[in-house]
Amino acid sequence: MANTKSTSPAYVGFGMLTPVYIMALDKLPKHNTGAIVHQVSDYVYDDAAIIACNLRQWDVPTAMIGTAVGDDLLGHYVADTLKKMGVQGKVRFTKKYKTPLEVNISDKKGARTYFWQRTPEILGTLDTADLSLIKKSKLLYVDWYDGDHILRAMEEALRHNVPVFLNFEHGHKHPELLKKYAGLVTICQAVTDAAQIGKRQAMLSVARKLFKSGIKTAIITMASQGCMVVHGEEVIRVHAPKVKAVDGSGAGATFSAGFIYGFLNGYNLEDSVRFAIAAASLKVTQPGLQMFPVKEIKALAAKLRIDRMIYRGDQFYDIKKLLRLKQSGPLVDHILVKEGRKLAEKYLPKKKIERKKIKRSLVE
Repeated sequence: MANTKSTSPAYVGFGMLTPVYIMALDKLPKHNTGAIVHQVSDYVYDDAAIIACNLRQWDVPTAMIGTAVGDDLLGHYVADTLKKMGVQGKVRFTKKYKTPLEVNISDKKGARTYFWQRTPEILGTLDTADLSLIKKSKLLYVDWYDGDHILRAMEEALRHNVPVFLNFEHGHKHPELLKKYAGLVTICQAVTDAAQIGKRQAMLSVARKLFKSGIKTAIITMASQGCMVVHGEEVIRVHAPKVKAVDGSGAGATFSAGFIYGFLNGYNLEDSVRFAIAAASLKVTQPGLQMFPVKEIKALAAKLRIDRMIYRGDQFYDIKKLLRLKQSGPLVDHILVKEGRKLAEKYLPKKKIERKKIKRSLVE
């Protein structure tokens, strides 16, 4: 990792700071029984901090604006870990409470069970955090579960024209929250349980809801089903590869880190999503949060299957279906058919060439 002390952070995370212990085992035990833990990893959570550390492993300059931690052993572990990773930002210490702790338990199916400490007193320290790091950054990341404490940071980003990435998860179910955050958000990552088990209409419904609220880029994650991203009229569905899951902890944050990596490096939409899915898929194959090298992630990303759609007039249209229409049919001159072919010509051939170049360069 490169030294970033004199470099303005490209990424700034805003949110909770807590140490975490991640325990990997075969299967969660029944109530009042036990299980053998194969490996224990430690890291710094929540998602904003995970992403900051993950991006540092890919040499992106990052910073954290977080909650205060206790002036104790665990609090200093958090500060020392962020410093060692090269994450900028001052960690504040307090004697008013002990550093909160999180414990995650992951099984072979990729499921995770977690126990965390989050009190209003701890989250309230976000309201007095110094926001000066945001001004020169290229992206601010916030989590919806930190509540209204994130609004001040989002408004600061808006004042300086800094894009905001909101991890909204299931928050889209609350219309009042969507209305409150939508005008401050550039990229929104959400999830729906129905989409995670492969229900396409649920995925499209959430994407439509986010997009109609005014959010420029809507991301719907679907765990092992991959994800869908809507930006303007462009819709891309990327299917996740089949992998043997060992530890699902931090997979969502790793996906976010992957997409942000692409965004900060000027990737187009498809390449950003491919990189994000590949990074998250590789992450779950090993315990802990040691990231795979960019080169390996790109190699997997180039092999992923994608579907393309057009979003227009509040409707989603499958490009492949439009292209399969007969050249002499009654719809050949329809605007959607024409636009579908234009998009295919714009993206599909170009992508094939780029993927060949990527594969060739990896071999060489």
